[in-house]
Amino acid sequence: MEGFSQAFQTSLGLILAGDPYLVGIVALSLKISLAALAISALIGVPLGALLAMHRFWGRQIIVIATNALMGLPPVVVGLVVYLALSRSGPLGVLDLLYTPAAMILAQALLITPILVALTRQTLEPINDEYADLLRSFAVAGMRRVWVLIWDGRFGLLTALLAGFGRATAEVGAVIIVGGNINHVTRVMTTTIALETSRGNLSLAMALGVILLIIALAVNAVLSMVSQATRRGYA
Repeated sequence: MEGFSQAFQTSLGLILAGDPYLVGIVALSLKISLAALAISALIGVPLGALLAMHRFWGRQIIVIATNALMGLPPVVVGLVVYLALSRSGPLGVLDLLYTPAAMILAQALLITPILVALTRQTLEPINDEYADLLRSFAVAGMRRVWVLIWDGRFGLLTALLAGFGRATAEVGAVIIVGGNINHVTRVMTTTIALETSRGNLSLAMALGVILLIIALAVNAVLSMVSQATRRGYA
């Protein structure tokens, strides 16, 4: 217990002192996760909106596939991205393997199905409710998409926060495509795994505390958004 107590005190000291190495890891983690979230949002939200708006042959298959991909194992995504970016892969010429860009790509692939599925689930009831009204005002195409997105903005914020939470907690895919290189691709989750195996519990616990704080903050915002939506502020 003394070792644990000492490690915990040291970890708090690292956090309170703003240790440069610790801050660098956290900053890189947030940069990669936010970039992946932005890419996924640009792709996933419009696709989810289109699925909510339109009925076409094969739509149900796409919906089922998207829902299934929400639980896609991260190591599988990491393997696919690794094979694509390796020297012998189709994207090997880009030389992106073991770079933050590869990690962003892996995280984006992981969370895009989440955003597509949650966006569809959020906007489909809104589209069904206002379909006749929007049709009467000749609101169609991208204008209709933006109307639905604005009306369901709080629900979409929930989807974005869920995607961000998935990205920040990811370790399997990013360690495969990033290589956990010091000062280059070493993020919070991969550092926790590495330092724990080394017995450096102070740094691992400090990052664990920060990761826990981020998770609690995301869930707190999710709770507030959910309450606001239920009260009719959406």
